[in-house]
Amino acid sequence: MNTLLIAVNAKYIHSNPAVYSLRAYAKGCPGRVEIAEYTINQPREQVLADIYRRKPDVAAFSCYLWNIEYVRALIPELAAVLPEVRIWAGGPEVSYDSERFLREVPEVELVMNGEGEAVFRKLLLAGENGWESVPGITRRLPGGEALANPPEPLLPMDEIPFPYRDLKAFENRIVYYESSRGCPFSCSYCMSSIEKTVRLRSLEKVERELAFFLENRVPQVKFVDRTFNCSHTHAMGIWRYIRDHDNGVTNFHFEIAGDLLTEEELALLAGMRPGLVQLEIGVQSTNPDTLAAVRRKTDLKRLAKTAERIRKAGNIHQHLDLIAGLPMEDLESFRRSFNQVYAMKPQQLQLGFLKVLKGSEMYRRAREFGIVYRRLPPYEVLSTPWLSYGELLELKSVEEMVEIYYNSSQYSHTIEYLETLFSDAYSLYSALGSFYLEKGYQGMNQSRMGRIEILRSFARKLHGCRMEECEERLLYDLYARENSKSRPDWALDLSDKKDAVYAFYQKEAEEKRYLKRQEPVRKLLHESHVEIFRSGKWLLFDYRNRDPLTGNAAVWDVTPAGGT
Repeated sequence: MNTLLIAVNAKYIHSNPAVYSLRAYAKGCPGRVEIAEYTINQPREQVLADIYRRKPDVAAFSCYLWNIEYVRALIPELAAVLPEVRIWAGGPEVSYDSERFLREVPEVELVMNGEGEAVFRKLLLAGENGWESVPGITRRLPGGEALANPPEPLLPMDEIPFPYRDLKAFENRIVYYESSRGCPFSCSYCMSSIEKTVRLRSLEKVERELAFFLENRVPQVKFVDRTFNCSHTHAMGIWRYIRDHDNGVTNFHFEIAGDLLTEEELALLAGMRPGLVQLEIGVQSTNPDTLAAVRRKTDLKRLAKTAERIRKAGNIHQHLDLIAGLPMEDLESFRRSFNQVYAMKPQQLQLGFLKVLKGSEMYRRAREFGIVYRRLPPYEVLSTPWLSYGELLELKSVEEMVEIYYNSSQYSHTIEYLETLFSDAYSLYSALGSFYLEKGYQGMNQSRMGRIEILRSFARKLHGCRMEECEERLLYDLYARENSKSRPDWALDLSDKKDAVYAFYQKEAEEKRYLKRQEPVRKLLHESHVEIFRSGKWLLFDYRNRDPLTGNAAVWDVTPAGGT
């Protein structure tokens, strides 16, 4: 029996660790298990044609929030062109409503509920007609009704094989890894709260598997553990290992609870190579009533101090999250949450919106809270008794501006100045979002130069804005990321400075005072840029030497003695 595990990812750079784990656990079973990964951006007919050419006996779909509508549309078409194929489904989007899913999608034979490795293996071992008694499935009865079998017990983590055979298929894609499953916390909006216990993979196994990534010089390994540092011993063991075996290339991403970090952990993290580790910390809200309503326990003062310690160490990319649309949080409360988290100065501030997920406590209590949300994926909040739809639209606009102008790290010097012209950070991004809406820019793709010009136009309308300083900062941001071939017409004309700049590079090639490398002038010119500002300042941007946290070039003030 040829079984095809099908993943439809949100983007090409993503991968689906679940299908790889199922295949690894099914090793040695009769028949052949293959994997097919697609994206929701591919035309459905293209995906259908590829599955058809593979001629599977079983097509098993991995179903998630981002792909369920795509999969629902694809399944009837697959059944029409391959009428003999047996269609299975699994994943969180069908596990918690499996009987209804089978009623609505009659082409599907069964749903694998919850954790799938053992269930999938037992289905393959049972053969084509013996799967009715397999635990952990909801199956279709001859009369069309659905029946859920008893659940499959959870596996010890060490019994789940390492899912990766080779990494050729993962070039230019994110590699995901899990060293634990479950979460000790009970946040009502999160699916991880369903499984109250935490299962840990042994450090011995984790170290062997991380060695595989390190030997293959994988650019990034993203841990999918829900609260990585819930076990101090486990977290310290892994962090010590990656510190001691750093290959100078691989970056490791962890989702942690910031207020749980200990002094020992902070000291260890502070000694990491810049760029070796990045941390994602869910703050979600700074409103105590909101946190209580969603059953989230957070020591906000300790979290803020921890975020400050990490920021000052200067070696770890810090990513802080907020969720809009939670109970008890109105616009003014969210504004406070935003400003408080923004003041922690993370490299990224992710502004997300509540999604009422099947199986979660929030799903069961949405009516009680008065939360109105989309009935189709991604089940995102539309309004609450505390936030109107119009106010959520304002927050969407703020989210877009933060993503463009803050999270990209490409406009930080200009944004830092513009913040001084507003009462708080939220007001800046709200005003910028209103400007985008007024000019019709929202949702439009823009070049970096286009974003620079929009920011300049916005600044020109602000009371008290000193445009000479603002334009100097805009130029700084423009060249901090790349040696732009385009040059704004409002920048200083450097045509009469070419000889002076070339003379600087000749001297630099001899003295190696800033760039500190043995290269001819021509190559130095290609790998760096000297910008001369109206104020007379000269700045040298070195694109071979970048900040590992922001990606921006190293910068030196090389203003000649006496100015220009």
